[in-house]
Amino acid sequence: MVPASNLLAFSLASVVLIAVPGPSVLFVIGRALALGWKGGVLTVLGNACGQLLQVVAVALGVGVLVAQSLLLFSAVKFAGAAYLVYLGVQAIRHRHSPAGPRGRVTDGRPWRLVGEGAVVGATNPKSVVFFVAVLPQFVDYPAGSIPLQMGVLGTVFLLIAVVSDSLWALAAGTARQWFARSPRRVSTVKATGGVLMIGLGGTLALTGSKN
Repeated sequence: MVPASNLLAFSLASVVLIAVPGPSVLFVIGRALALGWKGGVLTVLGNACGQLLQVVAVALGVGVLVAQSLLLFSAVKFAGAAYLVYLGVQAIRHRHSPAGPRGRVTDGRPWRLVGEGAVVGATNPKSVVFFVAVLPQFVDYPAGSIPLQMGVLGTVFLLIAVVSDSLWALAAGTARQWFARSPRRVSTVKATGGVLMIGLGGTLALTGSKN
């Protein structure tokens, strides 16, 4: 297992890194503005599930191949960017759709939101690079199984991220409730969330290229 000192140091570093809003936070805020705080929190859970797959891939050595291969890295990057743009366009298209009672997520919809978040999380190339670059630095190689230690560290990071991102979702969802007093405001805030996701997708596609 991971030595306690390494785990503590990694946890503190993760808190500092996660405290700085990044693409995941912007995605969650956009979803919360478009769908409400419940949709935002479900997106957070889905995003964590997708990134957990990345942690497993990195622990098994697959992540290194993606990070080092221009073709694979670009494929993952553009797939994630395209999906973000798709979700943003859908939010704008359905901005005039009536919201459920008090922003309730309809039956069958929760799993879809989690699934959409998972796709975005799994296709985020920047998190793959992060896990590949950071996790090995906190592994105690003589202490035991390297894949197991990397898996533990990645899971700790994701748990901290879930708490932090959920707070952002709740904050954005609470702000959305004020807009919900006016149908016109609701349409505007949904469209804003969609534009935010489209912008994030475009930024992801145009940046983070490998040299």
